[in-house]
Amino acid sequence: MSTIDPAPPCDTPAPTVERTRRPNLAETVVRTLGERIRGGVYRVGGKLPTEPELMAELRVSRTVVREAMSRLQASGLVATRHGVGTFVCESPAGPVQIGTVVTVQDVLAMLELRISLETEAAALAARRRGDEHLAEMQRAIDAFEAEISAGRNGVDPDFRFHMQIALATGNRFFETIFRQLGTATIPRTRIDTSTLAAETAESYLSRTNREHEAILDAIRRRDAESARAGMRMHLANSRERVRRASEAAAERPPGSGGPSGTAP
Repeated sequence: MSTIDPAPPCDTPAPTVERTRRPNLAETVVRTLGERIRGGVYRVGGKLPTEPELMAELRVSRTVVREAMSRLQASGLVATRHGVGTFVCESPAGPVQIGTVVTVQDVLAMLELRISLETEAAALAARRRGDEHLAEMQRAIDAFEAEISAGRNGVDPDFRFHMQIALATGNRFFETIFRQLGTATIPRTRIDTSTLAAETAESYLSRTNREHEAILDAIRRRDAESARAGMRMHLANSRERVRRASEAAAERPPGSGGPSGTAP
């Protein structure tokens, strides 16, 4: 015959149950829209989708969207103009002061910083990325290709690709640092190496985007070591191009101009 254990004394405290807090719908919407803003999907000064559009896309109620917008406004990421819409604001943290990145040596120093940060970011992204990160990286690569075909320099999609890797790490400090550095991390926004290298600008940009594709492939496969190696090679190639441009500029006759301006 089975027996029933006696009930514990009345003064014995009941065992506590650990509960894992799950984010509510508004928090999920805040996180989704915040990542899009920080990743450049919604640009500074740009208008966010309307309430009905967000409700349909994210499958949430109007109340959830309004609560999320209220939180984004409180954080300083967006501002609402009544009767007009909600717009992305400048980063409340403010940019890192990069006005002194104007010489070839400055750009080489910036690339050294990027190599130290982004090789590990690529490895972390390979381990932690989500499908949305992969989709945004692919969109950036496609946009870069379109820029090349149109004869433009592809700076924005180039930056967006690297920004998405920072976001995919899941580490807000990678994201914050890269976001604050901005497009100053892209060498051709600071110096013009196109006239100093044997390779044409179009050829160089196409090769750059192939390197992006190799990095994305490694991240998609969750191959952290290949992603790390691909990023190191990608940035080292850029550093080598700038170094060669620096040497070529040093050999030019005085008064013939130097490596300044914006590359095509």
